[in-house]
Amino acid sequence: MEWQGWFTLGLCVAVLAILVFTRIGPHLIMLGALTILSATGILSSGDALSGFSNSGLITVAGMFVVAAGMHASGAIDLLVNTVLGRPKSPRAALNRMFWPIAFLSSFLNNTPVVATMIPAIYSWSRKIGISPSKLMIPLSYAAILGGTVTLIGTSTNLIVNGQYQTLTGEAGFSLFSITAVGVPVAIVGFLFMWLAFPKLLPDRQQGQAFSNLREFTLEVSIDPTGPLVGKTIEQAGLRHLQRVFLIEIERNGTALAVVSPEEVLQGGDRLVFAGDTDAISDLLRIKGIAPSTDDDHTFAERHPERRLVEAVVSPHCTAIGYAIRDARFRARYGAAVLAVARHGERIKGNLGSIILQAGDTLLLEARPAFVTRQRYNKDFLLINDLNTESPRHERAYIAWLILIGIITAASFEVITMLNGALIGAGLMILTGCCSANQAEKSLDLTVILTIAASFALGMALEKTGVAKYLAANIVDLSGGTPWLLLILTYLTISLLTEVITNNAAALLMLPIVLEIAEKADLNNVPFVFAIMMAASASFATPLGYQTNMMVYGPGEYRFSDFLRVGIPMNIITGAVTITVLLIGWPLTRG
Repeated sequence: MEWQGWFTLGLCVAVLAILVFTRIGPHLIMLGALTILSATGILSSGDALSGFSNSGLITVAGMFVVAAGMHASGAIDLLVNTVLGRPKSPRAALNRMFWPIAFLSSFLNNTPVVATMIPAIYSWSRKIGISPSKLMIPLSYAAILGGTVTLIGTSTNLIVNGQYQTLTGEAGFSLFSITAVGVPVAIVGFLFMWLAFPKLLPDRQQGQAFSNLREFTLEVSIDPTGPLVGKTIEQAGLRHLQRVFLIEIERNGTALAVVSPEEVLQGGDRLVFAGDTDAISDLLRIKGIAPSTDDDHTFAERHPERRLVEAVVSPHCTAIGYAIRDARFRARYGAAVLAVARHGERIKGNLGSIILQAGDTLLLEARPAFVTRQRYNKDFLLINDLNTESPRHERAYIAWLILIGIITAASFEVITMLNGALIGAGLMILTGCCSANQAEKSLDLTVILTIAASFALGMALEKTGVAKYLAANIVDLSGGTPWLLLILTYLTISLLTEVITNNAAALLMLPIVLEIAEKADLNNVPFVFAIMMAASASFATPLGYQTNMMVYGPGEYRFSDFLRVGIPMNIITGAVTITVLLIGWPLTRG
């Protein structure tokens, strides 16, 4: 190798060390590496920035918007409520989550599956009282393991199969050719996750600035035409909510202070809850629940663009001394009072009859302009926009049709996954499943920058010959021993995948391995399967697989979190893969 190769190798080691031992954002580190590679002339400006035009990156961005549509329409709530349920422990949650995710990823590209499920799993984790950091890495790993079960589960398998056909002239592999390897790996991988991950993964509870600091009193009503009418409190899922509890039910002017789980809900019932901010926002997502419409203190109709806002009442507020129903909030401020907290505690009594005092914290439903307008007024001392908009439940089935449609079309190659993601994103906005504002906010800039910049490092390793140099030397270590060559092939791909893209690692090794197999008169099928599995089963770093990078932010992970659980996963899946290949396929021809 020339000096460019050694420099790139040293830069790669430095990047990994900084990611492991510091808390600097991965997007800043990868952008720094991109800058160095471009400034030193190792990569041209076009090559350095090629990641920003990569179809995989644009696909991820498009799927972020599709995921926003699924979340904003309440479509994900349908899946969460019917499939995931209410497990009591992280292990039970893992069991509920793993199998449907793995199944979907077996037949759908795992990137859109993870992109769609991130907001669902995040919301579900808060609902069942389990930290998102306990579930986000398992979400990515479940999708990765599911993707190894069939030829279409991951783009890597399809790319390797296509290149195999080109290089050998053979027919290639069928849809379920790799299933005999992928299923045992997925089962053993799940067992390890189920046993070890609850202890190995960090418990980083997320929350807004005001979460758990005060308890709000919220009054809601049962929509007479909604699905909750005729259901008991237990059946409606209102009995065992996390961080929010039902205080009483007001029905026809009579208060039921002791609410039985078997109490049947009626249209127009007013339910009084107490809880914190996040819990209340989750409660308001339930279909059939609406803010109480007592007199003029709430909106008679809810519109999607309205969101939850916290406001502290100023001593100069003109509403002080008035009951909420008499303060005419809608006329004065264009906002509706949903809940009130005073001195960090809930206030007893009917919400509309609460007399406002200076220092009260109000949970409001308001239009976006409310926050901007109140910054210049003296009615409120502090405004906190919770960025929580009302779900469009009537669009839920439309969102599901859009998602299933684009994924089906992409799976049958009617359109590419890139075009599917872009069309799906556009349809989510045009059909009203999500607003343009929600679509913009769904684009996680740090994830997009990290993925785009990481392509530069991978390209530098390829262009300077580092990757090929390492691959050829590691394979030479086998000395012609078939089983050792199989192990080293897997290890080489596994290591390369952690620092360059999985597709690049697989395509780099495939011609080298096929040439060695041909000269040594070996059966190339188990070696090709080893390449497919090693390139897909990338767990040890967030850089190795884009679904790992996608859950990095939502789980509030550090680089070391992936090393802690990913290295054992790499070892276990590698051991199972090699064992199955050695037992199930002859390594030599004849």
